[in-house]
Amino acid sequence: MASPSSRAVAVGGALLLLLVFAVPTTFLYLTSAPAVSSPSLLLNLKPFGARCAPAAAAAPPLRVFMYDLPRRFHVGMMGASASGFPAWPPSAGGIRRQHSVEYWMMASLQGGGGGGNGSSEEEGREAVRVTDPDAAEAFFVPFFSSLSFNVHGRNMTDPETEADRLLQVELMEILWKSKYWQRSAGRDHVIPMHHPNAFRFLRDMVNASILIVADFGRYTKELASLRKDVVAPYVHVVDSFLNDDPPDPFDARPTLLFFRGRTVRKDEGKIRAKLAKILKGKDGVRFEDSLATGEGIKTSTEGMRSSKFCLHPAGDTPSSCRLFDAIVSHCVPVIVSSRIELPFEDEIDYSEFSLFFSVEEALRPDYLLNQLRQIQKTKWVEIWSKLKNVSHHYEFQNPPRKGDAVNMIWRQVKHKVPAVNLAIHRNRRLKIPDWWG
Repeated sequence: MASPSSRAVAVGGALLLLLVFAVPTTFLYLTSAPAVSSPSLLLNLKPFGARCAPAAAAAPPLRVFMYDLPRRFHVGMMGASASGFPAWPPSAGGIRRQHSVEYWMMASLQGGGGGGNGSSEEEGREAVRVTDPDAAEAFFVPFFSSLSFNVHGRNMTDPETEADRLLQVELMEILWKSKYWQRSAGRDHVIPMHHPNAFRFLRDMVNASILIVADFGRYTKELASLRKDVVAPYVHVVDSFLNDDPPDPFDARPTLLFFRGRTVRKDEGKIRAKLAKILKGKDGVRFEDSLATGEGIKTSTEGMRSSKFCLHPAGDTPSSCRLFDAIVSHCVPVIVSSRIELPFEDEIDYSEFSLFFSVEEALRPDYLLNQLRQIQKTKWVEIWSKLKNVSHHYEFQNPPRKGDAVNMIWRQVKHKVPAVNLAIHRNRRLKIPDWWG
């Protein structure tokens, strides 16, 4: 029988051989593969679904039931005739057009009623109207709250704003009587509220609903959030640049940086006056104070189309229509706004076609202009090309087209539905207030 010492020597030799042959193999395996945390590798990875799953059929459109509200809640405020759904009047520009998302969403449902059965009429649509509320996944409330704010009274202290308040009161009475509102506490209801002062009297009564907003500048965290609500683009007021195909796009835009708009604003918008002092008169810069008149919009159109970069500082709220005017003009946005939220950001990477500066950076003398001047021609053309490629996502039209702004908004609503259903189903079985919250 072998002694304990000889057995120990044998075991030690075996382990040594194992290490000699196994360690190089393991080391080779570990070092031959790139590190998972390598930034370059992560940037080149396709989405998980694209790497691991076969191409799936297009998802069916969201089934939407639209409340049949009296015309005074929507198109009646446009001065429309007593029948039919009107086209958006070309003369209704400026602030009314900027926040007309509610109109275009309602328009997109006018041709529905097919039940979401995948017909050719529904191809490319992200939402289709159903006439049976029990078949609906979401409920659209066609109250033009932004237009109501702009139509009823010139400012928030005007006595005529009482008409806006009464419409909100009447609407809530209608919703409270609906069994579909009652069963979900309004969670699966979609309510456009794009103007920062829209629905201002009774906002707290719809705080569980899916709100369509421009940003969160005038909403409390209890009322609105990215978790449940949808950030929608402004409707651009300048014409889209459809034939933007010059031989040399860089030299075709001689102005380095363009801004045209009101410089005296509230809240975050106070930065505009400060930027004016820094940028006005600088070489390559057009910084002009103006109002959104018809002639002013024409001048802005020409200015954006002849500029490489368009400045987008905050307005009275973190966002403004100017950003989307720049996008459809293919003028690379330069965004200076600390609290801005952007539409469709789960699908679109704005850093690929926009530049972002903090307020502190923008107010540092010459810093912003020096950064812009350092961007080489080839890099700018690359950014400009990506901007052109995404600009169709910011077009509002009727009927909607695949991938346009209206369909993108409805797709964002569709993304919210699973969380909405989770909340509804949990609420039905909870015996105490939601302990998780």
